Amino acid sequence: MSWVVRIERLGREGDGIAGADRVPFALPGEAWRIGAVPELLEPVPERVAPPCPHFGSCGGCALQHAAPGWLAGWKAGTVVRALAAQRIEAEVRPTLTSPVASRRRAVFAGRRTRKAALVGFHGRRSDTVVAVPDCRVVRPEIVAGLPALQALAGLAASRSSTVRLAVTSGPVGLDVAVEGGRPLDAPLAAEVAGVAEEFDLARVAWEGEPVAARRAPWLAMGRARVVPPPGAFLQATAEGEAALVAAVRGIVGDAGRVLDLFAGCGTFSLPLAEGASVVAVEGEAAMLAALGLGAKAAAGLRPVRTLARDLFRRPLLAAELAAAEAVVIDPPRAGAEAQARELAASGVARVAAVSCNPASFARDARILIDGGYRLEWVQPVDQFLWSGHVELVAAFGR
Repeated sequence: MSWVVRIERLGREGDGIAGADRVPFALPGEAWRIGAVPELLEPVPERVAPPCPHFGSCGGCALQHAAPGWLAGWKAGTVVRALAAQRIEAEVRPTLTSPVASRRRAVFAGRRTRKAALVGFHGRRSDTVVAVPDCRVVRPEIVAGLPALQALAGLAASRSSTVRLAVTSGPVGLDVAVEGGRPLDAPLAAEVAGVAEEFDLARVAWEGEPVAARRAPWLAMGRARVVPPPGAFLQATAEGEAALVAAVRGIVGDAGRVLDLFAGCGTFSLPLAEGASVVAVEGEAAMLAALGLGAKAAAGLRPVRTLARDLFRRPLLAAELAAAEAVVIDPPRAGAEAQARELAASGVARVAAVSCNPASFARDARILIDGGYRLEWVQPVDQFLWSGHVELVAAFGR
């Protein structure tokens, strides 16, 4: 049995939605025949040829078939719709999109086969690992480093297990963190060090512990050089990070005392410290230590103080926020509802809110607005090209 549908909209993961039907790789306005294998009957002008040969089998991308301008508009639209769900109207600026082949950090899956090792991304909603030697998302140096990841996967994985290989490209080479592999012993450590030497890797860590540290894999954060902990969260592209930092700088303005909440290893704290004293608050001690060392070694920064605190369990109270002239807040996907309530009760004049989830951002924005803030504008930033994800930075003032 088959039937014909007209695609109404895209879901959060990029699937076309028509009533109760979800159609992969469909675009709004298209007609599809739904059956054992969905068939495109009427394409829309916004459909383009996917640029990557792995599209469709690899699950890393969902929207390569959408024209870039249309996709940027759709991502801005997801922010508009999330705000509307919370009865919020605000200026949503055009999406700033990172270029093709600009991802500097990616997480690959690795698995041993009978003859060698396989490294790639998982297939769409599948545990299958799909090799991606011509990936169009990550930086060329990461593509060139896939043989090194295969060698590490061959050491780490069994034929019944999949390992996780997080790789970051920086100025001094590739930084690789392996998780889920065999327990490390002296012979295995020697083999890992041999792979790092053979492929000129900057650092290889095993379950969070550096095994081969040939060069400190630093990244620039403003004037500072920061060596992140193995596998640390970082902004996905340098271009996206620059857009977010520029927007945050504009919101903070000439504030002399800044609080950076969920500071990570200094994405915003260190650039802002070029003009303001900063208190960086973060729950992960290793991230905070990296931030502190970067600040200490950098020239020309104003004071940077670090504070270890779980802001989900112990948000900074309104009284603790009072000394800040501006606050930057960049929580994980779940948002920061408890911290937003304390901000709403505070007298802080300026808030720069960064988010990777429009829905949780809109919920927290509603709390701030109800507490007396006005949402001045929102800037979508697309660091996850051809996916359903979008990040944003927003300006709040009193």
